[in-house]
Amino acid sequence: MESSGNSRGNNCLRKLCRSNSKAVTELLDNLEAHNPLNPEEIVSVTFSVTRDLDALFPAAVARQRADWNNVPLLDVQQMHVEGDLEYCIRCLIHFNTLAPDVEIHHAYLRQAEVLRPDWSFANSTGSQKVGFRSF
Repeated sequence: MESSGNSRGNNCLRKLCRSNSKAVTELLDNLEAHNPLNPEEIVSVTFSVTRDLDALFPAAVARQRADWNNVPLLDVQQMHVEGDLEYCIRCLIHFNTLAPDVEIHHAYLRQAEVLRPDWSFANSTGSQKVGFRSF
């Protein structure tokens, strides 16, 4: 039943924040478009980011989504492994469902497609720097 920084630097930081915010929104939009997610049924969401993404908290972006204000959200930093994918946002969503055989679609967008090409959606933004992965 259940499945569960100076003037110039500040300008750059603002641009990075906007870019990261759009990246989180794109990831969540994709997951909601391809999965039967109802925010009332979400148990929790954990975002992990690589150490190079330090301009904002993905959970703060998610909390602005319609009906997500009561969803428990957590941000963590992904363990650094030399040579691993950089600029990557990962998302793990636990949710309840009455359908035990519900098909789950995992989103591996942009550069994250290399992590699981067999689970990647067709993607028109392949030139972007930020990669996404949801499990």
